[in-house]
Amino acid sequence: MPARIFDGQLVRELRRSAELTQEAVATVVGVHASSVTAWEKGSSHPDLERLPALARALGHPLDDLFPRRGLPTLADLRADAGFFQNEVPALLGTKSAGPVANAERAKRRLSGVYVEPLAKAYGVSVEQLLAAQERSFGIEVPEPHPEVPTSLADKMRYLLENPDGDSVPPSDAEIARAVNAYVGAQVISAAGVADLRKGEVTEASPPVLEGLSAAFGVSALFFRSRDVVKRQVAEGLTLLANVQAGKIRGLKGRQIGPEGLPTEVMALINNMVAEIEERGLPSA
Repeated sequence: MPARIFDGQLVRELRRSAELTQEAVATVVGVHASSVTAWEKGSSHPDLERLPALARALGHPLDDLFPRRGLPTLADLRADAGFFQNEVPALLGTKSAGPVANAERAKRRLSGVYVEPLAKAYGVSVEQLLAAQERSFGIEVPEPHPEVPTSLADKMRYLLENPDGDSVPPSDAEIARAVNAYVGAQVISAAGVADLRKGEVTEASPPVLEGLSAAFGVSALFFRSRDVVKRQVAEGLTLLANVQAGKIRGLKGRQIGPEGLPTEVMALINNMVAEIEERGLPSA
């Protein structure tokens, strides 16, 4: 069964709506125009390794245009990165594609020295690569959850390595200008941003954190510690619970103790859950 669903008629419709000729698409994909004609007619299908380039030519994400059946194997990751098996030696600096070919065919798992460079070439994490390898050997392995960044440096690197769409990650100088513009004062320099990004400085002032949130377009809580986020959430829920119970007068802020959330907060959460189950999530 093909790893991805290919619809030649949809390709033709998208190509025409984009006012692209078959020759133009063929040039991007690296094939003859006759191949594109055959794909659109359904008389043949492109190699899986061609699909990423075809999706780019048509201006659509790979997963949207050619949805996947199931979770990827090692061969699927290679194809999704747009590499044919004979191109693997150049990625790893080996004389042949044997190490990867054997792993894809469930003959022998990858040597540890190849795992990290191959994951980098395929644009996936080491954990995702190893999980895909196990599937190649017929072992059903769920997709690993990405690690949640916790330190300020990790959070900045995560946002820089995962920009929205095709946007170019901002430089240290651009981030510094955005932070200073948001705060309305000179609170950080490009060198200061670099120190935070590299982890050489592990803490930043509240104005800098707020400016970073604005610069990256994320919630102001993103750069806060988990303890701070939990405390703010608990205090907000406590406030809602007391407002609902008519206790707003004389209300004083309370911290989360070892006993957990107050009973009235848990009651409010349960009420919210019940309302969501009954009505569905509120519209944005």
